[in-house]
Amino acid sequence: MSLLLHKRRDAPVEPERVRLELSGPALANALANVATGAEELGGIERYAEALDLKSQMFKDVLGGGNVRKLELEQLMGLCVFMSTVRRRIAPYLDADGFRRLKAALYDLVDGATDTTTTDARITAFCAAFPEDKGHRWVRDLVAEVLHNTDPERYPLMSRWVWDAKANTGVIREIWHGDSVDHMTIPVPDAYETFVVLREELSQYLTTNGIFSHVMQYVDLLCAQIYAEYICAQGGSYLRTDFSAPEDPMEHTRRVLGLDGVKPGSTRTRLRSLDGEGFVLDDVKLLD
Repeated sequence: MSLLLHKRRDAPVEPERVRLELSGPALANALANVATGAEELGGIERYAEALDLKSQMFKDVLGGGNVRKLELEQLMGLCVFMSTVRRRIAPYLDADGFRRLKAALYDLVDGATDTTTTDARITAFCAAFPEDKGHRWVRDLVAEVLHNTDPERYPLMSRWVWDAKANTGVIREIWHGDSVDHMTIPVPDAYETFVVLREELSQYLTTNGIFSHVMQYVDLLCAQIYAEYICAQGGSYLRTDFSAPEDPMEHTRRVLGLDGVKPGSTRTRLRSLDGEGFVLDDVKLLD
């Protein structure tokens, strides 16, 4: 008996997981809005299919060791589907900038099956570029690449989901409390936080009768929550990318990059440095 007690005292203590205090009413409102808004373009199923297509494009270009043979044109094609990246990455879409991006991307995805190194790899990627306001898109590029090349292992980790330094994002918008606007939410923007968020949102969705495309539903729900925040701000935040919406899901599509291809066309919104439009053949998302 004494030996057993001794082992228990010496056993390592598991660190406490991140705890998220989420608001049920806020989630219910966002879920109702995304379900209603999606009906105009074929319903949630069509959005889920679009997200799957986006993920498949990233896997084809960056998965399975393909970063080694990545071409600039391929990266430009992916940028079209990253709303907070595509308008700011242009200075790196030349030979020197692309080499820098490619090297950083290789280090990011190398060993991506080991999620214990996620935060370290993200930090290293961001450190390869200046850490200033003009390079905040770098963190979003990391999030998009990891999530879309391996969505089951990596949840959405973009700054708009949670940015601890700025104290903004989806987590803030659904945090439970009477004085959220006047508090700093005590959770880091680390890999574990985003995993816990997806787990809790997934549980919420299944509790409400959603059992298929749950991962895609989580992404849509997060985008809807942030889109509603943008609308509440009068479109002032990210004004260049998010002008006044013409339909209730416009901001939601833009946040997720599903507006990358113009309706009825294969011509994307991305412009090269010389102003020429980049064409991505045979891709139409939610047109």
